[in-house]
Amino acid sequence: MKNNTNIDNEVFIDKKTFIFDESTCPVTATMKVLGGKWKPILINAIYHTAPARFGELKRSVIGITQSMLTQQLRELENDGIISRKIYAEIPPKVEYTLTEFGLTLSPVIQTMANWGIEYKLNKQKVRSK
Repeated sequence: MKNNTNIDNEVFIDKKTFIFDESTCPVTATMKVLGGKWKPILINAIYHTAPARFGELKRSVIGITQSMLTQQLRELENDGIISRKIYAEIPPKVEYTLTEFGLTLSPVIQTMANWGIEYKLNKQKVRSK
């Protein structure tokens, strides 16, 4: 008798039917790290300006509060996407860079940026008709 178990967290019934749930869907795992209003913006900003300082990020990311910036940077650091380097000087200096693992998001972010440009162009075309 064949045991009907879940192999590598993939649940499938046959070759054409997949069952996705929150705990097994890889897109959900990605969105838990990238999701929200600020994280994609921060990842993109750090990618383009690294090493990025806290004050620079606060000035360049329009609308983010200091507490939200701190929270989002901590979450990205805990997820291994960015690293924080603290310099022992007065005033304190902290720099953020993408980790080696965080840099693997570069093609994902670039693809999202390209899609966003196309989406905005398409939306303008629809409105102008």
